[in-house]
Amino acid sequence: MTVILGISAFYHDSSATLLKDGKVICAFQEERFTRIKQDKSFPARAIQACLDYSGLTCRDITEICYYEDPFKKYDRILQTYRQNFPKGAWQFLKEFPRYRAHRNVEKTIRQALSETFGHGDYPIVFSEHHLSHAASAFYPSPFESAAVLCVDGVGEWATISAWHGKGSRLTQLWTIDFPHSLGLLYSAFTYFCGFKVDSGEYKLMGLAPYGLPIYADLIRKELIAIKADGSFTLNRRYFNYEVGNEMTSSAFAQLFGGPRRQPESQITQREMDLAASVQVVTEEIMLLLAERIRAETGESRLCLAGGVALNCVANGKILRAGLFKDIFIQPASGDAGCSLGAAYVAYFRRHPDAERPHTALSPSRDDTQGSYLGNVYSDREICAALDALGANYQILPESELIARTSTALAHDKVVGWFQGRMEFGPRALGGRSILGNPQAHEMQRTMNLKIKNRESFRPFAPAILADQVQEWFELASPSPYMLIVAPVHPHHRLSSSSKRHGLDRVNDVRSDIPAVIHIDYSARVQTVDGVYNPRFHSLLQDFFQRTGCPILINTSFNVRGEPIVESPRDAFTCFMRTEMDHLVIGSAFLSKSDQKEWSETEDWKQIYELD
Repeated sequence: MTVILGISAFYHDSSATLLKDGKVICAFQEERFTRIKQDKSFPARAIQACLDYSGLTCRDITEICYYEDPFKKYDRILQTYRQNFPKGAWQFLKEFPRYRAHRNVEKTIRQALSETFGHGDYPIVFSEHHLSHAASAFYPSPFESAAVLCVDGVGEWATISAWHGKGSRLTQLWTIDFPHSLGLLYSAFTYFCGFKVDSGEYKLMGLAPYGLPIYADLIRKELIAIKADGSFTLNRRYFNYEVGNEMTSSAFAQLFGGPRRQPESQITQREMDLAASVQVVTEEIMLLLAERIRAETGESRLCLAGGVALNCVANGKILRAGLFKDIFIQPASGDAGCSLGAAYVAYFRRHPDAERPHTALSPSRDDTQGSYLGNVYSDREICAALDALGANYQILPESELIARTSTALAHDKVVGWFQGRMEFGPRALGGRSILGNPQAHEMQRTMNLKIKNRESFRPFAPAILADQVQEWFELASPSPYMLIVAPVHPHHRLSSSSKRHGLDRVNDVRSDIPAVIHIDYSARVQTVDGVYNPRFHSLLQDFFQRTGCPILINTSFNVRGEPIVESPRDAFTCFMRTEMDHLVIGSAFLSKSDQKEWSETEDWKQIYELD
């Protein structure tokens, strides 16, 4: 038996993944347990959760693989400061102890393991950052061979890497290296538009349709030189991320007409147009890169990973370009998914000729198992938690539970939905979700402002029965991980004569499912076939029978700045803090009107740092 523990830690999105004989057993993000969003600390609780779920002990672990090479990363940091000296000298002196600690990451890991589990005498090996990304995408994919493209901010040196996967082997083709980075270009605009780097990029993507790409030519002329094969160089005078603690320089502000927007201040047309412009440039480069790797490998299948692979608008453009027959996008494409990739790297180093077990058993299915790789709670455990919290609830048989929930949704109630195993990655996929009626005109505004406590312009995703997707969206492929944006079908569009401008356009009714259609008639679609989430599939079927609509709003079960809920206690607490109407957790059905008055000693809105 070969048991590999993969670890991603110390930068952001710490996580742990357990692989047994090449098969994914479970994967957890540390933030779900500590309740600190994107927690970067050593994933002690995630590791313990892996052991608890698998029934294994520390002594069963064959090897631990860390997701990157700390020596190469340290070398890049030193060389970058040396090349920019004297600029950044003070920043280097201030941060040097942290850089040195990261170089000695093996010692740090052993100390943490010893403190948590009583000893730290494990074989520890290293992967490389982009190798971990590539492995996380290709090895669990359903493809025997594929082109693999990884795009993020930066690993050790690589910011973009191309690979060819065949069987159990990954061969690197080429890289684009730091400081030239598409991910950091996008993050620079995220920062300049007043959002938080490494978490606010999806806001920039959601903001883009409100603007016009009037700065796209200026970006191409001044900021980035793009070649026909998708390679590029950045004009470094406009950026400060190499040795500073800000993403952009004063020259960047001068180029775009003034200083960056302050976080939480009013969003102006400039930010909308900047978002639209960098999105267009990003899509252009991603398409060129896809064309290049298609030509170089001859493969008709593509795997995507890295933080930029979460740009589902760009993913949709690649899909509709028809370059590839099939595309698999790693559902935990960011650094959390690197623990999964690191585990695969270690396993196939030990067993270079081993078969990937799932491709033989189910050649059409990937091995992320719907991304449901976390904990599951029994009804007994759920009832014990609810009783301890003084909750009032009913335990219902399956058919009644589905009917009661579907009826509530059809009457425009908002439902917290906690079922089965927790998702791994940033998307709630029907395991830890908040659900609503997509036909209700005010539902987007209600859920954004009264439930999620977030910006009103942000769109919600539709979860749709897989066999109905082509009736409602221009999408011919499955999208189980909510990572592809597609246009709503023309016969579900409504024309609007509204004269609203800017963010007020969010209130325009553009479709007969207005709560999930963005202002450009697009949606981030999740197709649900019921293989890994049968209860969620049953709910969608019942809602379809009642309303004629096979779609539900599906957003993550949390409020702004909070990690997705992990436990029944987390779920009930979030339910009571917000204006959700019902909570359906396992077989328990709760109504807000039946609960005791909720009180807390501190304001929860002050607990979570805004993202």
